[in-house]
Amino acid sequence: MIAPGMVVVGAGQAGGWAVRTLRDEGYQGPILLCGAELHAPYERPPLSKGLLRGHTPPADLELFSEQSLADLGVAFLPGARVRRLDPAARNLALADGREFAYEKLLLCTGGRALRPALPGAGLPGVRTLRTLDDAQGLGAALQGAGRRLAVIGGGWIGLEVAATARQMGCQVTVVEAAPSLCSRSLASEAAGLIAALHREQGVDILVGEAVAAVEQDSRGLRVLLNSGKALDADIVVLGTGMQPNDELAREAGLACDRGVVVDAHCRSSDPHIFAAGDVAVIEHARAGGRLRLESWQNAQDQGCAAARAMLGLPGEYQPVPLLWSEQYDAMIQICGFVGQAVRTVMRGTLQSGKLLAFGLDAESRVVMAVGLNAGRDFRDARRWVQEHRRLDPDSLRDPRAPLAGAAA
Repeated sequence: MIAPGMVVVGAGQAGGWAVRTLRDEGYQGPILLCGAELHAPYERPPLSKGLLRGHTPPADLELFSEQSLADLGVAFLPGARVRRLDPAARNLALADGREFAYEKLLLCTGGRALRPALPGAGLPGVRTLRTLDDAQGLGAALQGAGRRLAVIGGGWIGLEVAATARQMGCQVTVVEAAPSLCSRSLASEAAGLIAALHREQGVDILVGEAVAAVEQDSRGLRVLLNSGKALDADIVVLGTGMQPNDELAREAGLACDRGVVVDAHCRSSDPHIFAAGDVAVIEHARAGGRLRLESWQNAQDQGCAAARAMLGLPGEYQPVPLLWSEQYDAMIQICGFVGQAVRTVMRGTLQSGKLLAFGLDAESRVVMAVGLNAGRDFRDARRWVQEHRRLDPDSLRDPRAPLAGAAA
């Protein structure tokens, strides 16, 4: 048994960067990293893109190898599931019976793909994409010209899978129950552009269509819609969201609200337990409440911030949400708070190959920006969102006017 020190539960992006930051900031005590998967920390964005398509080998996803963790003096336990957490005793127990004490503990348990209570959701041909093993299995299933894929859910993971599958030659249909794609993170105007991007590539996009059931017969799978329509498919992918892995925290009595509630220092309701990444729910002043961010950027940044907070270093973590997505040849970047926008101003067109969408509040202050192949212009837009800058709508929408003039 190692002496009490820093324990990180979850060996993904947040957990990997947390242990690295602890060492970078000079911590010399014991560090234990428990990973539920058998893999060393790896990056998830390529799972739905290069790795799924077979262009990116699994080794390229590795964030920190087992050897690099050993070089940092981190005791790494792959395939180690934590069964119980005892905050009063500052102790945790693994499923195999081993127990470890801790000085400070960081929960980076992430989440799992949500399987809705849908008849047929457990059929063998119905898949999710969350882990490296998921991606390798799905990639193999998509091989073969003309494979029919139905994606249930028009969020980012579903759309990335749809784009990759289309590039692999699959026939693809995306079914979304909401009136528009990515409704949690995009205004309807911007969502319409993403839908148009997919339709140009030959993807069928069905919005406002709820799925009633998935059935299987000798010919394959059939997705039944509430409208009475039916879709034939060889593979069905559920892109219906993520379920945060907060059961361990709940059972330990920590405050949870669709994730582990943390303050601006990534600290939970227990002063010795912190949380970061997809499982953490931030008390966020600018957002006007609680915010859980599911992005590569947040996992890395919050993992680093939590590690510094565990060491008692100054600084608050109150990020402006930021995410990106690659679909076909398009780089989509998003920052800000979609729920605070009362109108959207578009600059450019999909046909031009470059556009920006700005979400403005009632005082014409920018609260959100979306860029499509916008490059340097998006960097300006992101800075304005962070500054909550007042912008001139007429200058914004005129692509002939210098973008900088909109903030003058």
